[in-house]
Amino acid sequence: MGAKTWMIAYVDSGTKLVDVFSASPQLDREASSKLAMELFPGMKLVPDADGYLSYTCPPRKQVFAGCYPGVSVVAASQLGIDYPSKLPATYLSAARGRDIYFLAMHSVVDWFAFAIWSSGKLTRSLSLSPDSKVLEDIGEHLPFEAPYWSGQRKVDSDDDEPYPLPFRPLELGEVALFHFFGYSLEGGPGNDLPDEPRFDADSIVLAGFRGSKPWWKIW
Repeated sequence: MGAKTWMIAYVDSGTKLVDVFSASPQLDREASSKLAMELFPGMKLVPDADGYLSYTCPPRKQVFAGCYPGVSVVAASQLGIDYPSKLPATYLSAARGRDIYFLAMHSVVDWFAFAIWSSGKLTRSLSLSPDSKVLEDIGEHLPFEAPYWSGQRKVDSDDDEPYPLPFRPLELGEVALFHFFGYSLEGGPGNDLPDEPRFDADSIVLAGFRGSKPWWKIW
């Protein structure tokens, strides 16, 4: 399947995602349903098979949502956007004062993007791929990004043309996923990630929904 994800997390101030997930939290299905319906008002959502935090790249017409103490996570294809700073207002207003963590990546095109909003303000946003290069780079680089921008994760290319970025986006994406959420999909380069995740992402249940627009609308 490769490394693919498109998700957003709403986190109470002072709460760490990894601490919540490491405690094997109980899914609040009612709250999860309400959040999914709030974010996708144009879809007629009905319960579907559950998903897991290890799989946050549901196809179109499917949504995963999980509400836990202090943390809410939503995964949907609509979140696979190139410019995180242009995230629709619906997603931002759902935070209600909580911090927002956005993360998306797709291994087929080696694209990765992430963003953070704190107290309603965008503090960091990055989106890049080898074809499009740097699409967005807003705010100061975070400490875990340093080895990548400084050339320590330079890509050795066998092609005549050098790799167009100072690192592979998916490698930084795995590190960002671990840094914010506490797990990774396919691991990262060198010693950037520990050998073992903080928790089993397969054990964190997300409520599943599938939806369709009314018959008088066209997809």
